[in-house]
Amino acid sequence: MRRFFRRKSSREVARDRLKILLISDRVNCSPEMMEMIKLDIAKVISKYMKIDSANMEIQINTKGKGSRGKTPTLYANIPILDLHK
Repeated sequence: MRRFFRRKSSREVARDRLKILLISDRVNCSPEMMEMIKLDIAKVISKYMKIDSANMEIQINTKGKGSRGKTPTLYANIPILDLHK
């Protein structure tokens, strides 16, 4: 059976939730908002290609200097299963 069809262990789910909590705390964004962003990104990209949304990761970091100090930046790691929908 392929890796993307297996269920995540409770350890993996807990680790993912902790990551989301830590990231959201860093940028003052609730875990619920982070999950909504992740779902919206997956929904849009899924219109154009087949992705592994269960294993995608998003992060918001504050780096660099913008006109008002550090600028939040969104990074996404989205496994692509097939380029053709």
